[in-house]
Amino acid sequence: MIENKNLKPAIEKVALVGLALPGQSKQSVKDYLDELAFLVRTAGGEPVARFVQNRQKPHPKTFVGAGKLEEIRRAVEELKIDTVVFDDELSPSQQFQLEKELGVKILDRTRLILDIFALRAQTAYARTQVELAQYEYMLPRLKGMWTHLERQRGGIGMRGPGEREIETDRRIVKKRIADLRRKLAKIDTQKQVQRSNRGKMVRVALVGYTNVGKSTLMNLLAKSKVLAENKLFATLDTKTAKIQVENISFLVSDTVGFIRKLPTQLVESFKSTLDEVREADILLHVADASHPALEEQIATVRRILAEIGAGNKPEILVLNKIDLLDDEQRRLLENRFRSEDKPVLFISAEKKEGIDRLKRLLYREVRKIHISRFPHDDFLYPDLDFLD
Repeated sequence: MIENKNLKPAIEKVALVGLALPGQSKQSVKDYLDELAFLVRTAGGEPVARFVQNRQKPHPKTFVGAGKLEEIRRAVEELKIDTVVFDDELSPSQQFQLEKELGVKILDRTRLILDIFALRAQTAYARTQVELAQYEYMLPRLKGMWTHLERQRGGIGMRGPGEREIETDRRIVKKRIADLRRKLAKIDTQKQVQRSNRGKMVRVALVGYTNVGKSTLMNLLAKSKVLAENKLFATLDTKTAKIQVENISFLVSDTVGFIRKLPTQLVESFKSTLDEVREADILLHVADASHPALEEQIATVRRILAEIGAGNKPEILVLNKIDLLDDEQRRLLENRFRSEDKPVLFISAEKKEGIDRLKRLLYREVRKIHISRFPHDDFLYPDLDFLD
């Protein structure tokens, strides 16, 4: 039989499962599942059903209760669902039991995010970082990991090292993890040398929740061609460019986007990428002004920044995508952020609105740091009051 290479693989039908804890609003639960649905679509699946379990805490064996599990089972059969994705990390025993009960592929949020990183990684360095994170996630789950999935090789959640039989040997996985750590340590040392060779030039790091327009803004500031598209984690590798505003030059780096419940395995394996943030002089915190969970996303980013040791750095909050708001929404947004103790700017990177004002503010903030390092250059960079 001749294989038709033009046939596209069937899109997996996916059910989403979330947990509503005491005190959580219906809107926040909806927002969480909306984000999970976006993650699934980014990975190549199609969400066809949603389930929310109201519980004090996850069930220790099956995450959801018996009634909700039966409801999911019926939907799996009726809708011919291929995969069920949970919005929280499952324990190895929960995942094993759910696969046994439902008879389909079970993924948690962590595995899904790791899978998207595997899909998006373009360079050898990024692929190595993702592979290490996948192995570290896989190690405690090796027992029985594939017994219920023999018919389902490939697809969402199965990219990367999981497809090879050899990984079912715990000793080999541990050895591979050690090898990858040594490889990354060597690359991290090289990157540290590269960063130190930049001298005392002021560094600005673009940070923010995933899919808020950081790469589009980077392209505007640096006139570069960083991949920018409406998908989660479009950028994994840090891109750094030298930028000049007026008569002063500085470095700007576009970094990987953050997300709620960012897997700890990724934080560890992307150490060198996050070092760009830790060693930056100024953080350009980009947020999506049109997102319904705007303030929660800002809080998530700031919490991760604090966790990696970058929480006290000077920050400029850039509220992007204001072109998606009407005049009344803009006015309300400006009032909401009037009390911020950090500089706040409202821009549209897509429409190039507010970019000149952002450049002027960057000039002012970069100049302060530059003059503190090179006091004799004071006369070269006048303190122009651009913002008045």
